[in-house]
Amino acid sequence: MVTSSLTNIAQDAEARFGELTAEQLNWKPDLGRWSVAQCFDHLITTQTFYFPVLDRLASGSYSPTAWERYSPFSGLFGRMLIRALDPKNAMKTKTASKSMPSGSDLGGEIIRRFVAHQDELVGRIRALPAGLATNSVIITSPLSGFVTYSLDDSFAMIVVHARRHVGQAERVTAMPGFPS
Repeated sequence: MVTSSLTNIAQDAEARFGELTAEQLNWKPDLGRWSVAQCFDHLITTQTFYFPVLDRLASGSYSPTAWERYSPFSGLFGRMLIRALDPKNAMKTKTASKSMPSGSDLGGEIIRRFVAHQDELVGRIRALPAGLATNSVIITSPLSGFVTYSLDDSFAMIVVHARRHVGQAERVTAMPGFPS
């Protein structure tokens, strides 16, 4: 279930990164790479884009657009994005400009913010109506108006995307020069 996966990811992040100093969280291996803090800031930013559609679905005010109703590509887009975001996929994926993380100095609160954010996301998912056919609800990607996929696929993407960036943060802490 997506909610237990998201809760586990938050717990793992807190256990692994919760005691890091602000210096450690904000350390970057080089200018073109993200810090641990930026990995988590990016997840918060990206996942927050799903809140409006989750809120509309929870309140019963969601109405699919014509493109969401008739797009022949929804299944394809979903499968492609899940594969692209999967942590097992070693290829780099370009981040949409509106989901880029903030600057490197994010302070020492980012892990607590991430854990609280995950709780908020889990709450929104749990607020969805019982019996909602998540495999047949088609939504538009909050990052690209042309891309549609099922709510089920969006949940899978959120989970694999979070795991991908937790893994990225792990690799940052293992790099030479990481502050001790």
